[in-house]
Amino acid sequence: MEPSSSPIGRKMDDSQSKLIQNWHKNGECPQGTIPIRRTQNHDLHRTFPFHRQGGQHYYPFGQLLGGHEYAFVSESGSTYYGAHASFNVWNPKTEANEFSLSQIWVLSEVTTLNTIEAGWMVYPGRYLDNQTRFFIYWTSDNYQSTGCYDLGCPGFVQTNHKFAIGSTITPVSTYNGKTFDISILIFKDNNSGNWWLQLQDVVLGYWPGSIFTGLAESSTTVEWGGEIINSRSAQHHTTTQMGSGHFPFERYGKSSFFYNLKVIDNSNTQQDPASLQPYVTDSACYDLHVEENRNTDLGTYFYYGGPGYSAECP
Repeated sequence: MEPSSSPIGRKMDDSQSKLIQNWHKNGECPQGTIPIRRTQNHDLHRTFPFHRQGGQHYYPFGQLLGGHEYAFVSESGSTYYGAHASFNVWNPKTEANEFSLSQIWVLSEVTTLNTIEAGWMVYPGRYLDNQTRFFIYWTSDNYQSTGCYDLGCPGFVQTNHKFAIGSTITPVSTYNGKTFDISILIFKDNNSGNWWLQLQDVVLGYWPGSIFTGLAESSTTVEWGGEIINSRSAQHHTTTQMGSGHFPFERYGKSSFFYNLKVIDNSNTQQDPASLQPYVTDSACYDLHVEENRNTDLGTYFYYGGPGYSAECP
């Protein structure tokens, strides 16, 4: 199954490096099957819903201690039928029982919060390691009783047999060295009502429109950026890093960044965001800077991230 059409506009960058998953060393799945990461009991017990209030996301459960901190940009004020971005892949230091992620959020808040999310994360409490993984998430009721990570519940329908959602991705970027990027496109097929997910130039599958309420029609908000958990387990701010673990002012090759931000309008055309609004929880810990000049190759872009705990972030 394939989408009936793709959004009009910028194509995926063919020059981006091919993502490698470690399980490919042992072969690939045959046509007609899909790769599924082996689920352990800890996956079921440590996948916690979270809810959103006042422009922020929160996990209410004790296993994820402390609050969430963010550095993201938001586009709202219209109706959207998808979003795109390219962004660096890093392996940020992450404390136990915390996570660090970079992703796209496609949201609807018309009734209750609906969200589609995709990006990369380091989450030792879920995956029992500190590797960088591609992940997805969805909910149709404000993270209360619907939705899950990856393929942990009925919802996302994977159609591609070569990529295992929730598995590690390599290579990752190195500080002051080579950077590696992923491109994610989420878009609604107006014929079927399904929301499709594309990684690099590969369509991975779709979320059926029937599992949503507000997103059954369109999105009201799109967000791009980073998120971490701050548990303050050592009685000070966490050392969990966001992005590359360095502040935006260090810029290319050192700071993590999103580029070629796009939203998809009702004519199925990719457009530049019209009114990006930045949101940073605490700029002494993690920060964000939107570049004013839109480079022809990078489009709309911003740097973000930070190291967490320091003298300025106690």
